[in-house]
Amino acid sequence: MPDAVPHDVLIVTGMSGAGRSTVANALEDLGWYVVDNLPPQMLRPLVDLAVHPGSALPRIAAVVDVRGGKLFADLAAIIAELRSRDIVRVLFLEATDAVLVRRFEQVRRPHPLQEDGTLLDGIARERERMFEVRELADIIIDTTEFNIHQLATTVTEVFAPQGTAEVTITLESFGFKYGSPADADIVADARFLPNPFWQPELRESTGQDAAVSDYVLAQEGAREFRDAFVAMLVPVLKGYARENKRHATIAIGCTGGKHRSVALIDDVAAHLRGMPGIAVTVKHRDLGRE
Repeated sequence: MPDAVPHDVLIVTGMSGAGRSTVANALEDLGWYVVDNLPPQMLRPLVDLAVHPGSALPRIAAVVDVRGGKLFADLAAIIAELRSRDIVRVLFLEATDAVLVRRFEQVRRPHPLQEDGTLLDGIARERERMFEVRELADIIIDTTEFNIHQLATTVTEVFAPQGTAEVTITLESFGFKYGSPADADIVADARFLPNPFWQPELRESTGQDAAVSDYVLAQEGAREFRDAFVAMLVPVLKGYARENKRHATIAIGCTGGKHRSVALIDDVAAHLRGMPGIAVTVKHRDLGRE
């Protein structure tokens, strides 16, 4: 596996159909600022922006390819010039002719250099034009045997900073009477527990208050539910990472989203935080609506 790239600007290029869009999306998920179909002549001002003191764009990826037409002819010379400043690296994507043909046929699109010829004619022209740029590449990824998930996983392994979470999850409490979250990947129901609303001394408090949290977690089945729910989430989140699903929303609901679901979400978050590969944020959607 290639070493991670610490530089500020990454040029993504390579053969049409080799996965540039997948790579661009994966880099965006990692927090890169991605510019697609950039004319090579615009790389110089982009680099100047990246290295400017106080720039808000610390990591920039520019997708440059033969769609730039005649402008693409200057790419090799521009790369050589920028490389002398030691802040630019090049990722080149390639695949076999047979695989590229199959991918173009699947999407029913012509090759950008096909003109009046065949797909293979267009691929051959592109390989010829790409030869010099490929020789300048710092990282070459052959995507012949990759599906889109495998390619995205490879990009994450190469370009994610050390310690970056494999999956970022939002743990969300809500009230069923206001509707279930439309974007939740997993929804659990806390209404099997007694409602603190019916305890006069707890009614005005919320699940974030110790008295309510202690009451909820002391109920029969509460801790067993918490333990089983966390145990269930661990393999699910690892599976999400393998399938390149980097963001997930896990929701627990109660009647009004004020007591039981809030207490359980906070407790589940405390158990998941610190687990390797998982970043946790908490959202109490309906807290304060009553």
